[in-house]
Amino acid sequence: MQKTLYPASASTSFTLNTESVHQLYIETSGNPLGIPVVFLHGGPGSSCNNNHRRYFNPEHYYIICFDQRGCGLSTPHGELTDNTSQHLVADIERIREHLNIPRWLVFGGSWGASLGLLYAQAHPQRVSGMILRGSFLAREQDLFWFAQHGASEEFPEAWQAFIQDIPQGERHDLVAAYYQRLHHGDNDTQLKYAAIWSVWSGKVATYNLGQRTDKHSANNAITNDAQRQTDPALVRKVKIETHYAQHRYFIAENQILDNLHQLPKVPVTIIHGELDKTCLHTASRALAAGIANSEFIQLADTGHLIEEANMIAALVDATDRFVRQYQ
Repeated sequence: MQKTLYPASASTSFTLNTESVHQLYIETSGNPLGIPVVFLHGGPGSSCNNNHRRYFNPEHYYIICFDQRGCGLSTPHGELTDNTSQHLVADIERIREHLNIPRWLVFGGSWGASLGLLYAQAHPQRVSGMILRGSFLAREQDLFWFAQHGASEEFPEAWQAFIQDIPQGERHDLVAAYYQRLHHGDNDTQLKYAAIWSVWSGKVATYNLGQRTDKHSANNAITNDAQRQTDPALVRKVKIETHYAQHRYFIAENQILDNLHQLPKVPVTIIHGELDKTCLHTASRALAAGIANSEFIQLADTGHLIEEANMIAALVDATDRFVRQYQ
């Protein structure tokens, strides 16, 4: 029988000032005397939700979830000033210090895996282990697959909708084209292109779930995404995502793989769905090859999302096994 999410546990929340205009929204739950774990959400531009704490046994874990700068309930919402990978790594360390945690398990997926690896390379002595899902390595090839050529071959109709309003002369760099419209366009332009970006991103991320629904439901989901263009929060979210993409995540090309030797010698579990069309499974394989004694798990019939049943089962199993390793 597959493992499922733990029941929802009560949480407490607080905000934490940074050295900048940003205030971080943080939630803690579980057992304060348990194994500390920090949950790093994806995006950039996404946020945590109430299910994220449910991947950990609340009797054994002290669970820390937070919304990254400009995201979710952190304020100011959508703020791009002082919003770089280096600032986010500093925020993780700031939260750890505030909570007086000596070391913690780093749990991250997609962009959260990138951020977790950057943090572990910068502060190896503060990491007790890592669980990484659908890892994104923030290389040119990883971004190119999603926003230039790769996923485009998998979803040709959705891709045409993504590029049709971009002039031919700008299609050689679609990240730059969308960045220009989202960050320098008028309000209507920002709303329009945030919605188009969101529909493409959602198609690539959720297609494995869409295969399990009837066509009418899938079409409704796309329509609902398009209708979200009236929501300014969507614009702020996509602006953060394109801010990071345009600046190549504020790190050197191949920085994560080039610095694997800086990671602590701790248990590392790397999980990737073989049907993931958002993040390349070769990225996770490269991580596993470069991290001695890491465990690589490729899941059949599984895509990118943390909410897929096989992914839930594998992640909960990984957190349960870490409890046994930790003791």
